Amino acid sequence: MSVKQMLRAVSGAVLAGALVIGTAPAASADYIRDGQWALDAFNTQNTWQQATGKGVTVAVIDSGVNGDHPDLKGSVLPGKSFTSGGGTADHESSDDHGTAMAALIAGHGHGPNNADGVMGLAPGAKILPVKRKDAEQTVSAENGFAQPLRYAVDQGAKVVNMSFGGGASIDQAEKEAIRYALEKDVLIVAATGNEGVGTPTYPSAAAGILAVGAVAKDGQVWRKSNYGPHTRLLAPGEGIYSAGLGAKYRQADGTSDATAYVSAAAALVRSKFPDLTAGQVANRLTKTAITPDGKSGISTPSPKYGYGTIRPYRALTENIPAGSKYGPLKAPEVQDPASAGHGGAAAGEAGEQKASGSSGIGIPPIVIIGLVLVVIVVLLVVVIVVVRRKKNNGGPPSGGPGGYGGPGGSVGYPPHQPGPYQQQSNPYGSYPSAPPAQPPGQ
Repeated sequence: MSVKQMLRAVSGAVLAGALVIGTAPAASADYIRDGQWALDAFNTQNTWQQATGKGVTVAVIDSGVNGDHPDLKGSVLPGKSFTSGGGTADHESSDDHGTAMAALIAGHGHGPNNADGVMGLAPGAKILPVKRKDAEQTVSAENGFAQPLRYAVDQGAKVVNMSFGGGASIDQAEKEAIRYALEKDVLIVAATGNEGVGTPTYPSAAAGILAVGAVAKDGQVWRKSNYGPHTRLLAPGEGIYSAGLGAKYRQADGTSDATAYVSAAAALVRSKFPDLTAGQVANRLTKTAITPDGKSGISTPSPKYGYGTIRPYRALTENIPAGSKYGPLKAPEVQDPASAGHGGAAAGEAGEQKASGSSGIGIPPIVIIGLVLVVIVVLLVVVIVVVRRKKNNGGPPSGGPGGYGGPGGSVGYPPHQPGPYQQQSNPYGSYPSAPPAQPPGQ
């Protein structure tokens, strides 16, 4: 089955059993804030002194967003609905999944000092809602997420949150949309899924996407978090309070929520380091992540842990080399009409791949052979001339000792000299035997 038929919200099962908390007075809203255990785990009070996500737009490709929720009001752009109804995507009233994701990313609370309700990890960011499915979880867009993703990129989103999945593959249009996003320097974050299995599902397993699993309150991998070689990061995904429809709240489990937290962490990094590429942002997040219990001796990325659980404060404060343009992301290989018949090099690799054994110059072999013969003939002529001069003059050739061919000279190339290139350590290798000390709350 194609993705158009199979893609379902990763949190589908979670939605069925999610606890919806009714319209709440201040005391109940305080309970919501107190229940946001992930904020303490992220050391947000110190983190927000470094960055809040201001200046960064995060697209939430989902079920639409309730932009009128008191914890999101003023932070949600109109966006667009790709369902049959069309229109904007900022007044969702039937499906709370997209609203929940938006609040975990950019919720700002409400009430005096915004002390009540849901606070997102990047409260200064803006949300671009992109609706791609209706309340029954079915995909209405003609080509899955390709059009919504391209729209998000064209609207200036720098991070795209895709908390959905379940497909066995993605089609060509979706591969091209992912590549388009990478070429436009947009980071895509997607959920691995909630079945507790190691079978990769899409879009999270697609090349070019940062795949996210979930951890429980004890810091261990959540029991239903999907895993596999595509897994790159973990984030809190158990007992997560977030915003719902109207002025309501909800509590749920799932890799959807974990994905929203990673998107928020990416927004923080993009806010503080605007010159980093999408891949370099991912590099900061992976290089500062920690495996559950600080386990050592694990080759990363691990199928279970990826590089570990995100630590936003360290991602904002540690001295991390920028790394390569695409970082831990692998650009999808798609057929480019302009390169048909040439292997369709992936983004960032065009024009750099050469056939094995090729000179890369494009000169026919017969011409090269002819040039070699000419050089040999010229050398023979030079040798004959030098020998005849020796016989006539009875002394060494002009130039004295150390001249061409003498004790101080060299017929061949000079000895190789060390150049300026210095080998860099693998930016995606294993962690040190002992993880660095964490600041309080990390």
